[in-house]
Amino acid sequence: MELMDLLKIGASLIQGNSDDTTTGLNLDDITSALGKLIGNDQGSLDLGALVGGLSQNGLGEIVGSWLGNGENKSISMDQITDLLGTDKVSEFASELNISEESAKGALADSLPQVVDQATAGEGSIMDEMLAQVGGPQGAMEMLGKMFR
Repeated sequence: MELMDLLKIGASLIQGNSDDTTTGLNLDDITSALGKLIGNDQGSLDLGALVGGLSQNGLGEIVGSWLGNGENKSISMDQITDLLGTDKVSEFASELNISEESAKGALADSLPQVVDQATAGEGSIMDEMLAQVGGPQGAMEMLGKMFR
């Protein structure tokens, strides 16, 4: 799935959530702000940014559930800040001219589903990443080397 499709899914989830502040936002504005938050220079989802701080923040199990095929675990608004960092959440809120609380709530609602969509099925971002390291076996070897 292309990044723009993922961003539009996330934007729709944010626009349709229960926070009155986000329901009136322009879909294109939300898509743009999400792209700056979770996209990378290559035009795809920046999984590294999402996965990077997991071990130090204790969020590995939560984000790991988004990557797998099972049920997505929820993330709290405080954990969103732990995952993305205060600066990124603040920039996202500023970009949309909403409070940081509304931004955290919107991201907590949408990120699990966006990451799940990005990493599910054939041709997903996860498939592309695995192909770059030699498939699942290559990924396991790489992880083994990292933890020696």
